[in-house]
Amino acid sequence: MLVNYKSEDTICAIATGSAVAAIAVIRVSGKDAIALVSSIFSKPLLDKPSHTVHFGVIRNEQGQPLDEVLVTVFQDGKSFTGEPAVEIACHASPYIKASLLNLLVSKGCRMADPGEFTMRAFFNGKMDLSQAEAIADLIASDSAKSHALAMNQMRGGYSNEILDLKQKLMDFASLIELELDFSEEDVEFASREELWQLLALLKQKLRGLIASFSIGSAIKNGVQTVIAGRPNAGKSTLLNVLLNEERAIVSDIAGTTRDTIEAELVVDGVVFRLIDTAGIREAEDEIERIGVSKTMHEVQKSTVLIYVYDAQALRREEVEMDLESLANGPSKIIVLANKMDITGNAVANLSEKWNNTPVIPTTAKTGEGISELKEQLKSFVQDGMGESDTIVVNARHLNIFSETLKDVEKIEEGLQQQIPGDLLAMDIRSAIRNLSAITGEISTDDLLGNIFANFCIGK
Repeated sequence: MLVNYKSEDTICAIATGSAVAAIAVIRVSGKDAIALVSSIFSKPLLDKPSHTVHFGVIRNEQGQPLDEVLVTVFQDGKSFTGEPAVEIACHASPYIKASLLNLLVSKGCRMADPGEFTMRAFFNGKMDLSQAEAIADLIASDSAKSHALAMNQMRGGYSNEILDLKQKLMDFASLIELELDFSEEDVEFASREELWQLLALLKQKLRGLIASFSIGSAIKNGVQTVIAGRPNAGKSTLLNVLLNEERAIVSDIAGTTRDTIEAELVVDGVVFRLIDTAGIREAEDEIERIGVSKTMHEVQKSTVLIYVYDAQALRREEVEMDLESLANGPSKIIVLANKMDITGNAVANLSEKWNNTPVIPTTAKTGEGISELKEQLKSFVQDGMGESDTIVVNARHLNIFSETLKDVEKIEEGLQQQIPGDLLAMDIRSAIRNLSAITGEISTDDLLGNIFANFCIGK
């Protein structure tokens, strides 16, 4: 898809999903959109006010009624794309939808490319690039938290803060370059002390955004949460209790779970992708060996590890030995001391190394300790988010912020070494270019083509 032009074509596409439904919406956008739809509609539309809805009949090229529809008119500059646009709400019969699209194409429309409506909104100044990307995240959101993050970014998110900091950098670059015109007079227009303060603020902001990506990515894609432990510790019972269904086979026979079992749990609006794994022990056969290997692989990929141990069977030293083998991967580890209803032992008092690892007395069979486990899962997300909803969920943004941080550190190094103003200005300009790439002020055809090509047709 070419993206370095403002297309004069009028485009159309189905904006609703392909599932069976009563109503479908066909979106039309472009300079001739209203006139084109008016030519097949039973009422004139060109003079209708923006954001008005009209009931009538669309007729095919033979003049026969195709469907009774509702047509919404959006005048130039007042639509999602910033162009004249029309949305046709028709009955969702596959025949009607196909016939309507064919009729629109015969009248001069072109079928829209993936993401082309949003691309036009970007080019017409209705949103910046980071807001456009947030639309794709909003459509894909499957939890309250991922929806909230996408909405925040679509409404500006960190764009406004970045624009403010970028403008201040531009002001400093301009002043430093102005100094070059008066180099013989040895004047200083740009206060180096104020520049230091701005760089400190920018570093703080960038580091916070970069650090937020791990939790942002987890919320966007679901928090990978592995349930691990030795055979017969109660892992599958825990999974069943969390899901409130018999998802995993539970047996007194050790090694019942040979493969991973995956399911989703929603806690406080966040999706946790639970993975029940094979018990950790010396494998007795090839199949179990593969299962244990998969367990270790899933633990390494996980964000949260729920380690379950049998409180009546394991000593502290054995628990810590297991944790040592599992700890290199997860961001958070929660320990469940299970089967507390039948053990006379106290919960293992872990050594100082594991002071920050919560240990929850649990009886998975009865549900004891489950509410505290869910509180720990909630706190993991809340602690990661801090007090701000401004969180990075986009890998492209993470890369840009990381590069900008390098630029800022290079500017600081230049200030310390008292490099000439022209070199300092070059480093500042590099940071400005990176920040501009967030909002799309500086972009390439390849970048934009890749971003919008991943959108669904009709958006």
